[in-house]
Amino acid sequence: MQLKLDLLEQILNIVDRSPKFDVRKLRAETIKDPKWVAFGAGNIFRGYIARIAQDLVNCSAFDRGVNVIQGRDYEMLDTVYEPNDNLAVSVTLANDGNFSSEIIANIAEVVKMTLRPERVKEIFRKPSLQIISYTITEKGYDIYNSKGELSDVVKSALDNDPCISSHVMVASVGFLYERYLAKLPVTLLSLDNLSKNGSILKKAILRIAEEYVARGKLEREFLDYLNDDKWVTYPWTMIDKITPGPDPNVANYLQTIGFEDVGPFKLCNGAICSKFVNSEEAEYLAIEDKFANGRPDFSKAGVFLVDRATVEKIETMKVTACLNPLHTTLAVYGSLLGYDKIWQEMNDPVLVKLIKRLAYDEALPVVEDPIVIDPVKFVDEVINKRFANPYLPDSPQRIATDTSMKISIRFGKTINTYIALGKDVTKLRYIPIVLAGWLRYLLAVDDNGCEFTPSPDPCIEELQESLSEQSYERAIVDDKIIDLLSNEKYFGVNLNSIGLAENVLRYFSEMCQGKGSVRRTLEKYTK
Repeated sequence: MQLKLDLLEQILNIVDRSPKFDVRKLRAETIKDPKWVAFGAGNIFRGYIARIAQDLVNCSAFDRGVNVIQGRDYEMLDTVYEPNDNLAVSVTLANDGNFSSEIIANIAEVVKMTLRPERVKEIFRKPSLQIISYTITEKGYDIYNSKGELSDVVKSALDNDPCISSHVMVASVGFLYERYLAKLPVTLLSLDNLSKNGSILKKAILRIAEEYVARGKLEREFLDYLNDDKWVTYPWTMIDKITPGPDPNVANYLQTIGFEDVGPFKLCNGAICSKFVNSEEAEYLAIEDKFANGRPDFSKAGVFLVDRATVEKIETMKVTACLNPLHTTLAVYGSLLGYDKIWQEMNDPVLVKLIKRLAYDEALPVVEDPIVIDPVKFVDEVINKRFANPYLPDSPQRIATDTSMKISIRFGKTINTYIALGKDVTKLRYIPIVLAGWLRYLLAVDDNGCEFTPSPDPCIEELQESLSEQSYERAIVDDKIIDLLSNEKYFGVNLNSIGLAENVLRYFSEMCQGKGSVRRTLEKYTK
C-alpha cells in the first residue's frame, strides 16, 4: 500500500495509532491560517516534533497542523514528502522488540524556501502565526568561520535580499522583517541540541540583522522589534529523543503489515532517507514558557513547560553530563574500534566503564539537579536501557557527524564549570581521554591500522591540517597541535592555558603507537 491521502482510510487499518481529526480539513485550515511553521524536515521533526503537534490536535489542545519550510536538500522533499502527500510513518522501537506504528498526517505543506520565498513571506505575515520552530542541527545556527568572522556563505548573502538565501538564519531575518512591517508578534523556538539554544538563535538573528541595518538595507527599528519580548521571544528548550537513520529491519516490518516501497533510499548527497522514521521509546522535551503570540498547551503532549532556569538545568544535565557526552564518546571510539551500532558497543566492557566513569565520576558531580527530572535515574536509563536497545539501529558514524560543532558544548561546559567552582581540572581523566580519542579519530585510521572515512563535518579539512604531522604510529608535539588545543571554538576553553592540554596529549600519544594502541590505552585507564 502506498502512502497516499486517497488511501488513508485503508492505511489507518494497518497501523497502531492514527490521527483523530479530519486530515484534509486540518490541512486546508493550516494553509489558510497557519499557527506553527517549522524550519527543518528531518528525522527528529517527523519522528517527534510533528508527532507532538499531532498529539495536541488529537486531544483538542491545538487546531492546526504544521507548515514546513526547507532551506536546502530538496531531493529529500522530492523523495519522501511530495510523492507521499506529506504523510509519514513513525515507528517506535521498544527494547523488547515490539514495533509500534503511527501515521503522521498533520504536515499541511512543505515549502522549498529558495524557490517559493513569496509563499514564506505570506505565511510570516499571517496574524495567526504563533510559533516558528527550528530543527536544523547545530551547524544551521553557525554563521561564523573558525576565526570568529562571518562565514563566506553569510557574507555573500548580505549583498542580496535575505529572503532568497539558502542559509536559514539569513533567510529568517528577511522573513521576520515582513512580520515586523505587519507589526505582529511571534515566538522563535529552537528545538535542537544546543546549550542555551534560544539565546544562540537570537544572537545569530540579531547579528545578521545588524549587518543589514549597517548596510542601510533595513531600518534600525527592526532591531528594536527583534530585541523586544513583547514582539519576539526566543525560549530555551531541551529536547531528547534518539531518531537514527532508517533501519532495513523496520522497512521489512512495514512491508509485512502492508506498506510498499518504504525505502531506505540513498540521495545524491549520500544521505539515507525513507518514507518512515524510526525512534526510541524514551523522549523528553522541556520548553521555557515564554511565548509572544499564544501557544497550545504543550503539557497535554507530555512536554515540560517550565521557567528558563529549569530548562537550563535539564539541558545542562542532558547535554553536558547524562547523554550527549556519552554519545560522542561512543561515536568516536566506536568508529576507531570497528563498531557500526551503538548497542553493540554496550557489550564492550571497556567502553561501558569509560562512559560510566565519564558520567558518574566527572560530569554528574558538577551538575545541578533540575528537580523535574532526576539526573541519576536519567543516566541510568541512558546506559542500561536506551543505548543498550538492540532494536535501535543507531550508529557511531551517525553520532560522529559534525563532532567539531559539539565538543565545546558537550565537554567544554563541564570543564568551565570545574574552573568556576575552583576545582583542579588537571585531575580530570575521562574527559581528556575522550578529547584525545577525537584527535585520534581525526587521523582517519582505526585501531587495526585501516583507513576509514570520518563522518561529515564542516571543519574536517581544517582539523586534519592541524594534525597533518601526526600518525597513528607516532604522535609529536608541534605548533599545529598546540594551536589546535588552544582553539576555544572547538573545545570551549583554551586547554593549554588551563593545564589540560598535557593530559590530552599524553593520552593521544599513547593511542598513536600502532595497531591496538587505542584499546590498550582505554584498558589501562579504565581498570
